Amino acid sequence: MLRNPILKGFNPDPCICRKGEDYYIAVSTFEWFPGIPIYHSRDMKNWELYTHVLTDDSNPDLKKLPSAKGIWAPCLTYCETEDMFYVIYGVMNSMNARYFDVDNFLITAKDIKGPWSEPVYLHSSGFDASILHDDDGRKYIVSLDWETREGYEKPGVIAVSEYDPEKKEIIGYPKRIWKGGTDRGCIEAPHLTKRNGYYYIMCAEGGTGYNHCVTMGRSKNVWGPYEGDPQNPIVTSNPIESNERHDPDHLKPKYFNPDVVLQKAGHGSYVETQLGEVYLVHLCSRPFRPELRCTLGRETAIQKMKWTEDGWLRMADGSNIAKEYCEESELPEYKVSEIPDFDDFDGTELGNFYYAPRLMPQSFADIHARKGYVRLSGQESRTSLNKVSILARKLTSVYATITTKMEFVPEVHQHSAGLIIYYDNMNYINLRKYYSETLGQSAISIIALENGEKTEFVNTRKAVDDVPIYFRLEIQGKHSQFYWGYDGEHYEKIGIPFDTTKFSDEYCKYGEFTGTMVGITCADRVKHKHYADFDFLEYVAKEDSPVE
Repeated sequence: MLRNPILKGFNPDPCICRKGEDYYIAVSTFEWFPGIPIYHSRDMKNWELYTHVLTDDSNPDLKKLPSAKGIWAPCLTYCETEDMFYVIYGVMNSMNARYFDVDNFLITAKDIKGPWSEPVYLHSSGFDASILHDDDGRKYIVSLDWETREGYEKPGVIAVSEYDPEKKEIIGYPKRIWKGGTDRGCIEAPHLTKRNGYYYIMCAEGGTGYNHCVTMGRSKNVWGPYEGDPQNPIVTSNPIESNERHDPDHLKPKYFNPDVVLQKAGHGSYVETQLGEVYLVHLCSRPFRPELRCTLGRETAIQKMKWTEDGWLRMADGSNIAKEYCEESELPEYKVSEIPDFDDFDGTELGNFYYAPRLMPQSFADIHARKGYVRLSGQESRTSLNKVSILARKLTSVYATITTKMEFVPEVHQHSAGLIIYYDNMNYINLRKYYSETLGQSAISIIALENGEKTEFVNTRKAVDDVPIYFRLEIQGKHSQFYWGYDGEHYEKIGIPFDTTKFSDEYCKYGEFTGTMVGITCADRVKHKHYADFDFLEYVAKEDSPVE
């Protein structure tokens, strides 16, 4: 049996496709670069981080965008007749006053690793856009048509428009076709597929929180009308009926189901294997209890499905509850490379598992400047929405130890570098080395931001020598503790244990939809050129430990 989630940590909004014997999943990245990770598998069991679609941080330019904006819900498809991959993605620019200003784009590539074409602008009427390659050669764009008017159900209705590949634009305006297969409201994440003469629409409903689910409808005509599956929802964490069409809030913690491990199950897409098996991938979360805070963010899970005789897609076990364990495919096992626990930065390029807010990591992280080290050039403060030097990786377990060895000689108090646990620019904890004018020399201390309120823990200030120094963060469930030392063997606690649960959508007020990151960082708030050298970054996680 497979154990869910298959993609742990910040990996939401999965979209799956197949080319021959290869399977690919794309997920959202919001303000993080590189954008749109692609995971690869040949057995639906072992997944590797394969490549990224967006690697030019000038297009799209995400600088100055607040957390939770940026790249939303990519749709990855493969058009067999063209031997071409398509990616549809949205750039969320603003959610002020719930207007949700988004631009949707289409790009293509012959090879999943690129190069990708220049983006084609589609429209801005809503988010979660995706594409159908019809068997007659025509193409359709489906998305949520966002609603802002008083007296209309929010957040909106699913709409379709035809796409003209020659003119590279949609034809006319999107036409509204579907209000959902339940009364949970908050419909989004539409995908159109075609099977046995039916157009199937798969959507998420209930909001991307504890009332989330996957629903389906079908029609003989792409423009509708669509009939709903009589057993909707087909996948969820809570099967009780609810009418939440009046409430556009997405979290809805009152629908937490204490009997399941995977919460928030929804936003799915499916694929058929060459053996005729059907699998659906969907987002999920594993909250701390009773706080109901999801520090790991929204993750990706998989469920085995089947088609019924009357043409509906259902879970293979006959239920609609997302399961922690899933029956494996009969495809032959195919081992893939895993992200290393220990990175000594001895390679010729930076690992593809590193991310940075709003910038490509390579813009400030140089592994060629000093052999065996990564050199981080200091930029703006970690609260900035512009240029920040944070080299991070996804937290995939709430039981993890993160260790680094750093060489850094600060010259003024605006120079700092160290280890960080980061949710967004308003929520992070940083063990840093800096120049203390009070002590007249280099020192270490902890600074924390909690929903924008900064606390400098002056009582943690300690003079240190300008020699290599080790920093460590131990995350033990709800408690996270920093350590430091000189030799890599003997570590001393610094500061108090911090509450891990606060790094979550449910607690953070300035961001949502992402997940907790851990990594190394450097700031130079004077000249933007002072640097820190890191000898290694080690990330050891107990992946099988439950969130409790």
